[in-house]
Amino acid sequence: MISELPGVNIVRKQRADGTENIYYYHRATKTRLTGLPGTVEFRASYAAAQASIRRSQTTQDVIWLIRRYTDSPEFNKKLALSTQREYRRMLTTMEPEFGDMPVLALQDHEVITVFMDWRDKVATDSGERESDNRLSVLSAMLTWAKRRGHIHFNHVRGFERLHSADRSEVIWLPEHIEAFMSVAPLELQRALMLALHTGQRQADILGLEWSAYDGKNIWLRQGKNARHGRAAPLMRIPCTEALRGTLDGMDQTTSHIVTTKSGRSFGKRHFARTWHRATREAQLDRARLFGFRDPVALHFHDLRGTAITLLSEVGSTPQEIAAITGHKLASVTQILDRYMARSGGLADRAIERWEKSSATEYANRLQTRQPSLARRS
Repeated sequence: MISELPGVNIVRKQRADGTENIYYYHRATKTRLTGLPGTVEFRASYAAAQASIRRSQTTQDVIWLIRRYTDSPEFNKKLALSTQREYRRMLTTMEPEFGDMPVLALQDHEVITVFMDWRDKVATDSGERESDNRLSVLSAMLTWAKRRGHIHFNHVRGFERLHSADRSEVIWLPEHIEAFMSVAPLELQRALMLALHTGQRQADILGLEWSAYDGKNIWLRQGKNARHGRAAPLMRIPCTEALRGTLDGMDQTTSHIVTTKSGRSFGKRHFARTWHRATREAQLDRARLFGFRDPVALHFHDLRGTAITLLSEVGSTPQEIAAITGHKLASVTQILDRYMARSGGLADRAIERWEKSSATEYANRLQTRQPSLARRS
């Protein structure tokens, strides 16, 4: 039966006289199989197609697979440019380790031991987060290879991560922002202002040019939302009075808004080092947050959640927040579920309305008292 032979496609074509022709193809090689299912001829053509895969796999290695993956439409059209760059970086680090590994070896379940040992070594040299990220990229490539028929299994999928960090309640409080602004250089203060007042990602803020600011609004296309070879939708973010004051007070002699002291645009790694140095000086690498037993290191990306929290506290709807930050509506709701408990601003406003409402007048007058003597007897 055909069900006994995996990877067979059935194609049905209607003839002009109303009859139907049925063709069978080997999915991985796209080879047409001869004979009818169950016959010796059919099994022989299937076996020949399978053998051609094994022959090709002996000459194909991981470097070949990396090249195929990074040249594919799935990589170049479905991933954001920033994601492509990061994937290429991590895949390049794999080539000295696994470049000459035959594709056929990826089929063996024991290959996961080799990859996990490598992950542990990377964790020692570069940190747990980096090691997990490299293995995630490898898994993404193997999933693509499986869909393309290059391999039948992705043994890396679902690996147990070393790094775990729940930042769902980590936001910058006013005292944290004040501490940072008191020690950070001017260029980093401007970056914080933009992040806090727009809720945008670090890459989009560093990429902002003066042409994006019209005196009242910032116009941008989020790099993370560029997909399928098309630019992301153009967003208009109205500037707060405080942000306008900052931007209008700056010299517009450079192309980018956030620049180094010498007027050059920030590179990702240079900005990260400079930002980390400032947060450490402000002691925000060990900030105290109520409800956390241990000190917490505040990150630039936490400002995005902080902005969403502040927008919600002033009464913005999830739809209005999404229009500013560029999140999907469902994502805004999930973020608010996580972050709002930390700030407590909504709780303060709710109690304030409680105390002023006529609907809760009785509850506001209610006090405890000793029960009456008759009741006690």
